[in-house]
Amino acid sequence: MSFRYSAPGRVNLIGEHTDYNAGFVLPFAIDSRTFVEVSLRDDDKFSVRSSDIDGAAEVALTDLKPGVVSDWTAYPLGVVWAMLQTGQDTPRGLDLALRSEVPLGAGLSSSAALECAVAVAVNDLWGCNLDRIALAKIGQQAENQMVGAPTGIMDQVASMMGARDQAVLIDCDDLSVRNVSLGFEKAALALAVIDTKVAHRHADGGYASRRAACESGAAAMGVKTLRELTEEDLSRAAALLDDVTYRRVKHVVTE
Repeated sequence: MSFRYSAPGRVNLIGEHTDYNAGFVLPFAIDSRTFVEVSLRDDDKFSVRSSDIDGAAEVALTDLKPGVVSDWTAYPLGVVWAMLQTGQDTPRGLDLALRSEVPLGAGLSSSAALECAVAVAVNDLWGCNLDRIALAKIGQQAENQMVGAPTGIMDQVASMMGARDQAVLIDCDDLSVRNVSLGFEKAALALAVIDTKVAHRHADGGYASRRAACESGAAAMGVKTLRELTEEDLSRAAALLDDVTYRRVKHVVTE
């Protein structure tokens, strides 16, 4: 017997590069989803395949850890690995078959949609009883440690907490969440999300270097995160930081 689960991609209205700086973000879920069909196995192995991407993997429970796979299968297998870190007792293996409507690499969080769909499935079939924020953290942990992408938490929370005609206001300092009505349906409006066909990957060097600049800027300014700075601090930052670091700090503070 197989079971089907899904999770949506997301678009961000405002709050770019603010999530890993403990700031605010305002994304919303979109109407494209990633689906996973899951079957329980009688052994302790985990297999993954996709109808959208070439490649597949099968890994035994004892071998499942960061570094065991390096392609797209690290995302779903990373979620299984992260779920195991919560202390699950002798879980059964799983066969995972994935299909996605979310364009890959288009900035619509196809990876988070995949992670969240798998996290919801594993949570249900293993009886973990984790809430949605905990599952969002599982997705982030998989992406950070199994995939090696130093992402924040926005994408996973938006996918987990999104609702029809609502944005998700996330305080990334304490992960408090409030759904905010967008009012599009009442006004007979739709928000068009257009795929520009420009691809990106969070695991590449650009994202990591930007995060590193923010962290070094915060350290130089004597704060734990850029959340603690205000626009009044920017003149001191301009005098203290190199040009690239300053511009990245300024973006986060003003955003």
